[in-house]
Amino acid sequence: MQLPPKPSDRTGSAPASPYITASLPGVTALAALNARTGKAESGSGLHPVPAEGVDVLAVAMTPAPAGSGPEDADEAANPVPQPRRGAVEAALRYGADIADRARSAKVTGRAGEILVIEPPRDAADLPGKLIYVGAGDVSEPALRRAGAALARATMGAKRVRGSVVDGLKPSAQEAFLEGFLLGGYRPPRAGITEPPAPIAAHLELTGLDAAAAERATVTAQAVWIARDLTNTPAETATPDWMAEQARAIAGRSGLTVRVRGEFELRAEGFGGLLAVGGGSEHPPRLVEATYQPDGGDVPHVVLVGKGITFDSGGISLKPRDAMMTMKTDMAGAAAVLAVAEAAAALKLPVKVTAVLALAENAIGAASYRPADVVTTYNGTTVEVGNTDAEGRMVLADAMAYAAAELAPDVLVDVATLTGAAALGLGMHHAALFGNAPGLLTRLEAAGKASGDAVWQLPLVAEYGFVLDSDIADVSHIAPVQAKFGAGAIVAALFLEKFTGGVPWAHIDIAGPARANKDSRELTKGATGFGVRLLLSYLAGLGRTA
Repeated sequence: MQLPPKPSDRTGSAPASPYITASLPGVTALAALNARTGKAESGSGLHPVPAEGVDVLAVAMTPAPAGSGPEDADEAANPVPQPRRGAVEAALRYGADIADRARSAKVTGRAGEILVIEPPRDAADLPGKLIYVGAGDVSEPALRRAGAALARATMGAKRVRGSVVDGLKPSAQEAFLEGFLLGGYRPPRAGITEPPAPIAAHLELTGLDAAAAERATVTAQAVWIARDLTNTPAETATPDWMAEQARAIAGRSGLTVRVRGEFELRAEGFGGLLAVGGGSEHPPRLVEATYQPDGGDVPHVVLVGKGITFDSGGISLKPRDAMMTMKTDMAGAAAVLAVAEAAAALKLPVKVTAVLALAENAIGAASYRPADVVTTYNGTTVEVGNTDAEGRMVLADAMAYAAAELAPDVLVDVATLTGAAALGLGMHHAALFGNAPGLLTRLEAAGKASGDAVWQLPLVAEYGFVLDSDIADVSHIAPVQAKFGAGAIVAALFLEKFTGGVPWAHIDIAGPARANKDSRELTKGATGFGVRLLLSYLAGLGRTA
């Protein structure tokens, strides 16, 4: 069968996406259980009738406290986990000796451990599974891990009801629910084969705080959006397609949006974006999406996201294996767009503008070349040392524009920028740089609170000499022959030249933007890193303001 010609941004409209995205489950707060009896104050609690359609019950267990005085060596070697609210009563209904089952399975209540109990054969009125999930030390990281483990253990379920968060403070409840929603994520999928089982369709939690549920759901939805955008392959996720997603998000969430196309970019002097995107049949775009809260004077935070929809390396071509993950090189742009929508949903008292610098770094007759000199938005000329260092070129334009035209109080860029950051910090920490110590301190605290961890690296001004150029204002990489190293720092020093003196932070997410396997609340592929970090930061800034 002959396929029709592939539309492009130059030959016609972009094709519709063939990828089907999943939806978050419904979340319901039920009445709390009585702390002493484990019975619901109202409703059926952990005693649902068959007509309610609950197919999984979930309760929590924690490790035995240290020094609890085991009676023999066997108990010392295999401590029995401790039940949390509702767990004892559930065991009685299922007729299960949980201590014996846990000891046999070597389950101790560590965060994320799962113990599955089947109902007796003659108990047709009981849900088909009772799951004990380890809550560890009941800290927020442990509860995120527990939530993710429960989500993976209940994929395909219709209705899960549990008491895991009952009696916990709202921030702990939020962490568990966030872990559940993120751990059960499935990426967009195309094809005719049966897809994997999705996340449970509905989650009911006794004692759940309504505000905590709303925050967790909005945050998880934003992370899902960032993951969906980033996981979508580049034959669909072109710069124009990304711009259309921004328009759709703005339409449903009340953001204002502006999209600059190729001709506007050329007329206004966005030389970096045009250079990087020049070799592709899909021209670059600059997207600006703004959430303006009600009320008076509020801080204005501009978030700039690197949006390279596919990175071949350009003329400085990447090896094949290095290209396999390059559909995710727009993770920064996806994150900041999702954050702007979530800020609107949460009604944060902070003005947020997301600026998406979108281009495909491809090879073509019009590709930019090593040794070219490119004039960026603020007039700075840049000598190109390697076309595979394209991210800093598009960010230079977007940041210079934001600093000059958007009057930000704070400027933050998010980018899968350097392999050096991933090499130095691995897959779980983003590299953090900036020119404002207070801003960096706030972001570090937000990273610790949210689970999107950052690690501050020094912005060493003395290294700036390696960006000297004989024919332009600046070179955009250190010369290869210099064998200088410090690649993440050098990239940050380059970006600093385009901040206009605005308080600024640079978050290099090259390591944590993608995962090789499911782990904790992260899922294989795009992680949506940066969404939780920035929402936590913005919420704190809003409280201060």
